[in-house]
Amino acid sequence: MTEKDVERTDERGYDPGPWWAGLGTWGAVGLIVFGGLWAVWISLRLPGTPENPATGYYHAAKVLAVGLVLAGSSLLGRRRRGAR
Repeated sequence: MTEKDVERTDERGYDPGPWWAGLGTWGAVGLIVFGGLWAVWISLRLPGTPENPATGYYHAAKVLAVGLVLAGSSLLGRRRRGAR
């Protein structure tokens, strides 16, 4: 039996990556806006606000942080491409 005939089960399958990997600059701007609006929604105590506002602020901050990192990464990538 050759090595090609043996099925390997220990290899990992296709990993598509994180959900935010393909958003780009405009997706990052959308996340920043959405995170900001979410924080304002919680501060105004509009319907759908959790009983403990700290959890809502925490999740809004996570969305905002992902958006900021994506925006910074894409803008830095553009700057590096333009410098060449």
